[in-house]
Amino acid sequence: MDRHLLQELKRISHSMFSKNYFGVFHGSISAKVDITAFIINRKETILDKVNEGQFIKLTCEAKKDYRWKDASVDANIHQAIYASLPSAKYISYSMPPYTTAYSLDHSLVVPQDYYGQTILKEVPVYDPKNFNDWEARAPQEISDFFINNKTHLLLIKGFGLISYDRNLTEMVKKVAILENSCRLMTINSVN
Repeated sequence: MDRHLLQELKRISHSMFSKNYFGVFHGSISAKVDITAFIINRKETILDKVNEGQFIKLTCEAKKDYRWKDASVDANIHQAIYASLPSAKYISYSMPPYTTAYSLDHSLVVPQDYYGQTILKEVPVYDPKNFNDWEARAPQEISDFFINNKTHLLLIKGFGLISYDRNLTEMVKKVAILENSCRLMTINSVN
């Protein structure tokens, strides 16, 4: 695996964990390495201080090999996004606390702060309705949402945030801006 790419993923993963966007045993981050393959964290990886061995390379072939069993439970979501969006180079699933909490009572996030308004404008909240079969439906519904909407962020009610981009820093910047916007709106609503 590309050492520079792994170093970037490790650095970003540590930063996102420090900000509480990734939790212990939940969250995922991946990078497309060629047209039919991507690297993603292994399941049950704590994304704070990851090493090269905690990432696994998966190929997007019709038949999934043994490596898929070791990969993050979100690997099918990442694979569906990569397959349907050629512009996706990086993907993350995170659960930023203020953003996820905000999704429980709102169907749209309209940031009130400068960066949120100028960069994000608004972020829809997707309601999966039934969590009982969400794991099976998620890959298709998430990739369909991104195909049909001009956004790189999908906030899923009570589940978290899926983001993708061609640039790793840009992807994480948008996650951070959304979390800060939701935090500010939450603090403001208490006053």
